[in-house]
Amino acid sequence: MSPSLVAMTIIFGIVLVGAITGIYSGFHRKMSLEQWTVAGRGFGLVFMWLLMAGEVYTTFAFLGASGWAYSRGGPTLYILAYLTLAYVISFFILPEIWEVGRKFEMHTSADFFRQRYDSPYLAALVAIVGVIFIVPYLQLQLTGLGIIVEVASYQAISRALAMLIAFVIVAGFVFASGIRAVAWVSVIKDVLMLVAAFSIGIGIPYHYFGGIRPMFYALTQAKAAHLTMPGSTAHMGHAWYVSTVLLTACGFYMWPHAFGSVFTAKSGDTLRRNAVIMPLYGITLPLLFFVGFTAILVIPGLKNGDLALLTMVRQTFSPWFLGLVGGAGALTAMVPAAVLILSAATLFAKNFFRPLFKPSMKDDEVAKLAKVMVVVMTGVALYFAIYSSTTLVGLLLLAYAGIAQFFPGVILGLCWRRVTTAGVFSGLLAGVGMAMILVFTKHDPFFGLNAGFVALCVNIAVTVTASLCTPAQPNGFKEQADAVAVGD
Repeated sequence: MSPSLVAMTIIFGIVLVGAITGIYSGFHRKMSLEQWTVAGRGFGLVFMWLLMAGEVYTTFAFLGASGWAYSRGGPTLYILAYLTLAYVISFFILPEIWEVGRKFEMHTSADFFRQRYDSPYLAALVAIVGVIFIVPYLQLQLTGLGIIVEVASYQAISRALAMLIAFVIVAGFVFASGIRAVAWVSVIKDVLMLVAAFSIGIGIPYHYFGGIRPMFYALTQAKAAHLTMPGSTAHMGHAWYVSTVLLTACGFYMWPHAFGSVFTAKSGDTLRRNAVIMPLYGITLPLLFFVGFTAILVIPGLKNGDLALLTMVRQTFSPWFLGLVGGAGALTAMVPAAVLILSAATLFAKNFFRPLFKPSMKDDEVAKLAKVMVVVMTGVALYFAIYSSTTLVGLLLLAYAGIAQFFPGVILGLCWRRVTTAGVFSGLLAGVGMAMILVFTKHDPFFGLNAGFVALCVNIAVTVTASLCTPAQPNGFKEQADAVAVGD
């Protein structure tokens, strides 16, 4: 058998096992809106860890982290810092979000805004902003999967064809089994991811330099500035680093799919324990950096840094191991892509279409529309994945600039009684508008700061000012006598 056939056979075998597992996980269960989106709110610590790790460690971590280590250097270390800070934040806020979610039977982040601020229009704005910024993140996953299959097949299968196949598989098991499919496929993905990360993160530096320490010594001799700020970039210095860490840590659980996953937990304590153990998964990230750093010396001159990891694996290991790594990478794209699609489809159907166009829709009808939107959303992301050339980490940072603008509305909604609908609405519009203006006019970084962070500061200022200038209003979490006391 040819090397490409060996590698692709293993990759497609792993993907097939993942797809069957995902579809089978929903058998013998009626896929109501509650089951499809939050799995009956019954996930314990193990499934919560696997689900949230599956959402975090995506193609961005698998290919993008090593790609940025290769092409940008020092600024890549923001990834380690923001994840750690995000877990600290989650320890304090996710149990509170889960509690109100249980009381008011929430499924999405827009449900939170709808209940807290008693405004279907604010919820609709949150929903449509969430959908818009999920598309680049979904595009990231499909692009990454296309890269994986293209490189692993020795260019025998085109990137566009690989993304089309992924589109069909991911949409299929999300359509059939919802969030439960994501959790079960995460089990397979995480095992393969750990095996691949440790094997290549340790094995590749050892193969070429005799170990990780000799690799770093050789890199400092050849390109020492690459490992410090701003690395091999012109503008990503310390101010960019700090502002990016703060932006992404605040925005981490504002993603609609991450926010919605909170509601699948069995209890608030499950989420606290999960926050404590989630950093353990981050051990794998430096290993992926090591591959990118090794590639600088072994295969200099790559036009696309996102190709560094798989190119090194293909050059170093046998085809069957390339297939194993490629299969792990494919699942790291498919698992988060699945939950992204599910979240975007549910947001559109439940929080945008129903309240604005057909308030009489029942939950079963919402679920049916959401399943239709699964195909539509994936198709849009597929189009952009085929015709866009943005780097994987660049796509993620673009999406973060918008999605982090939900943070003031969530935190102030939990902690400050005086915040108002008008304040949050105007702050969200100001933040998203500022982020897009700065990004699309190529003013990112802005005076050395991440453009999304600048926009978040504008958002907070507008939200607080507008809230103080408008009449106080009831806290939507206080409307029922048995609601938990948040916001006092």
